[in-house]
Amino acid sequence: MNAAGSSEGALRTAAPSPFAYFASATLKAFNTNKTSWIGLVVFLIVVVAAILAPVLAPFDPNDQNILEKLRAPTLEHWLGTDSFGRDTLSRLVFGARISLIIGVVSTLAAMVIGTAIGMLAGWHGGRLDTVTMQAMDVLLAFPSLILGLILVAMLGPSMVNIIIAIALTSIPPFARIARAPTIAVKEREFVDAGRALGYSDTRLLVVHILPNILPEILVMGSLWLANAIRTEASLAFVGLGVKPPTATWGGMIREGFENILDSYWLALVPGVAILFVIFALNLLGDGLRDAIDPKLKGET
Repeated sequence: MNAAGSSEGALRTAAPSPFAYFASATLKAFNTNKTSWIGLVVFLIVVVAAILAPVLAPFDPNDQNILEKLRAPTLEHWLGTDSFGRDTLSRLVFGARISLIIGVVSTLAAMVIGTAIGMLAGWHGGRLDTVTMQAMDVLLAFPSLILGLILVAMLGPSMVNIIIAIALTSIPPFARIARAPTIAVKEREFVDAGRALGYSDTRLLVVHILPNILPEILVMGSLWLANAIRTEASLAFVGLGVKPPTATWGGMIREGFENILDSYWLALVPGVAILFVIFALNLLGDGLRDAIDPKLKGET
């Protein structure tokens, strides 16, 4: 075996396995902080309910029956009916689909784009780093909800435009969170060894640096997913969400608010659903954070 082959083999052997370490640390952190399991279970229940919405929903979410409008919860309609006589439980289950799709897709898009921007800025440094981070700071100066309102108002209310708007408002935090560890990891020995072997910048970033900073990105992703769901609900509440009659949690709160004094459950039920999902994601994020934070794990 030649010297280059021996060096490459040694590099692979010496390279850390961040995924295995993160999985082990996450399991340990979850077992230490039991509430993280609660967050994971609650979120998975919501995901399963959204996937099985056609099976779980007792009625068509858009089926109107004026004779049954504004009915209080009964054995037939467990969560009552809205002002059009539509079953609230059915709309709640189907609304979970919209909230999760918008939240997950926008967060993933922001995660990919923001991480790439942050890694490139941290890797190259210099003027590129300065200009890129200043641009991110300008976007961070705007509250995410206000910026989302502006973008959706300009693009028009639709699912695709809402995803684009939320993703654009979420890119700067991911760029920030990816830049700092990239600067730290690029100075480590295994990256220097990769440079010595002639690896391209792309390979070093994707194969050697990304796996080492990914845990921090995933923690940010779990927390920002909650923010994306909240933002979508806020946009729907002010009339810039997915167009009716499609069921969304924010739209249900908006419709229920018009009858808040007589039929309070119409706004309360979707509001509680949003609360539980955001609370569960925060508990889940706490567990993931404990897994990567040495101070929280008692390490030095």
